[in-house]
Amino acid sequence: MAKTKKKADDNLYARLRDSGVRKKVASQASKALPKKGRGKPSRAQGIADELTKAADSIRERAGGGSRKRSEAAKKGARTRKANAAKRRSSARKGAKTRAKS
Repeated sequence: MAKTKKKADDNLYARLRDSGVRKKVASQASKALPKKGRGKPSRAQGIADELTKAADSIRERAGGGSRKRSEAAKKGARTRKANAAKRRSSARKGAKTRAKS
C-alpha cells in the first residue's frame, strides 16, 4: 500500500515540478493527499485553492482581467434582460387594459 502512495506522490510531484511549481510547494501538495480510504483531502484542497488564487492574480496582472469580473458582467446583463422582460410584459398588460376601456 505504501508503495502505491509513494508512486502517486512521485507522479504528482514530477508533474507539478514540470509545470514550474517550486520544489517546496510541489512537495507539500504531493504529501497533502491522504492515503486511500484515510481521512478527507481538505489539506490538499486548501493547497489547490491557494494555487488557484495565485494563478488568478497572475492572469489579472497579465491584462487578461479576472474571471470574477467577467462573471459579474454576465450576471448584470442577465439581470437587465430579465428586468426589461418584466417591463415589457407589464406594458402589454397595461395596454390591454387601456384598450378595453
